[in-house]
Amino acid sequence: MEYVLDLVRFEQRVPNKFFKKLENTNGIYEVRIITSQKSIRILCFQDDGNLIVLTNGFIKKTQKTPKKEIKLAEKLKKEYLKLKEDEN
Repeated sequence: MEYVLDLVRFEQRVPNKFFKKLENTNGIYEVRIITSQKSIRILCFQDDGNLIVLTNGFIKKTQKTPKKEIKLAEKLKKEYLKLKEDEN
């Protein structure tokens, strides 16, 4: 798990098998961590180009990313950007 997070943190180009933009979302990406027992996903978004903001994580049990997880990530992104705007 640390290997994948370090890739996202330090590399300019992360392979799609570890980091992928989700279609039909408001700029939500998926960090993909696969172990021998489970498939872990962490949803996130980009802020100011290089900053990746992790929003929520879950164990993926089906082929599709659950809509409720995507909606939560989009809600958290919206709240984050609002707080950031209010600070300025």
